[in-house]
Amino acid sequence: MKDFVPPNFLRGVGKSPIRKITDRAKPGDISFGLGEPDVPTPDVIRRAAIRAISEEHNGYTLQAGLPELRQCVAKAYPELNLSLDQVVITAGSQEAMYLVLMSLVSEGDEVLIPDPGFVAYPTIVEMAGGVPVYYRLPAARDFEFDVDDFRAKLSARTKVVICTSPSNPTGRTLTSDDIAAITEALRDTGVFVISDEIYRELYYTAERPGSISSSYERTVVISGLSKSMSMTGWRLGWICGPTDVLASALVLHGYVTTCASTVSQKAALAAWGPEAEQARVSIRNTFRERRDHLLNLIARELGVRAVTPDGAFYTMVDISRFGSSLDVADRLLDHGVVTVPGSPFGKEAEGFLRVSFCADKSKLNEGVRRMKAGLGTLGD
Repeated sequence: MKDFVPPNFLRGVGKSPIRKITDRAKPGDISFGLGEPDVPTPDVIRRAAIRAISEEHNGYTLQAGLPELRQCVAKAYPELNLSLDQVVITAGSQEAMYLVLMSLVSEGDEVLIPDPGFVAYPTIVEMAGGVPVYYRLPAARDFEFDVDDFRAKLSARTKVVICTSPSNPTGRTLTSDDIAAITEALRDTGVFVISDEIYRELYYTAERPGSISSSYERTVVISGLSKSMSMTGWRLGWICGPTDVLASALVLHGYVTTCASTVSQKAALAAWGPEAEQARVSIRNTFRERRDHLLNLIARELGVRAVTPDGAFYTMVDISRFGSSLDVADRLLDHGVVTVPGSPFGKEAEGFLRVSFCADKSKLNEGVRRMKAGLGTLGD
């Protein structure tokens, strides 16, 4: 019998570096690893799911999703004036990213990706036959957008640009000036933008972060309820954008998933009511308090630099004086605390750990105590 050989597009693709380290966690470890809210899914969502399970038939929905849910999503982007054909409900935002990149990218196309950026972006681009090209969010400037580097990375082969705001891993957002600069740089290029907005409702700035979709027509928006409504396991995301792109993504979605979970879709209908909005604000406030608590702890107990995030639930902690990010993360794991090395997110993130504050204050306290013990064995 011949040995199994994976197809070309899967060769060299393995488990994500985030999963590799978080899967090594032992019972009793404090996890600052996965980006998964630890707060409960709001009661209004859970009640809707229970009602759907106990009272309704839950067969397949339309492949694009429940029309009522797509209408809710469309209304969340009034400036885009979306029709139902411009919204597809997906099994989380990561499926959405896969569908859109596979629909847009052909062999040899360049895709601009933020450095640092989410680890799945370059992997999916390469699966599609594309070439990842990285635009820098310089660590020396707390990972702010660098318009000069962005312009320098654009070429005649650029097909897609990925923007993430707030960012995973840094928690930084694109300002209105950043969005204007990107829009101007892309004017008349025909390049598509994929705007990953899965963390957009988790913000700590005075106003909700803007979306480039408001100023750049060829934008595909990806989002969902996983982070803002603590629904990671419900796998409920969406794509919004130009009709022709959505039509292609829908075909692929039909073969990959058929449709997103019917129960999750029905429960998600409750996410746009007043009770859900109160829950959304409460979740945001909880993470704001934890952010401030963790940043104070790191400054006081560890004496290292931590970048203040504008949104999401991560801070980037500068551990460069202790060694490589992978070595430091390994040593901290030996001391019972899970962190994620910066290097898998891009060159700019080397020398940093991504530290999640998806944990209550008592766990943040204990986790930082363990980090202090682990860093103490490394010295300066």
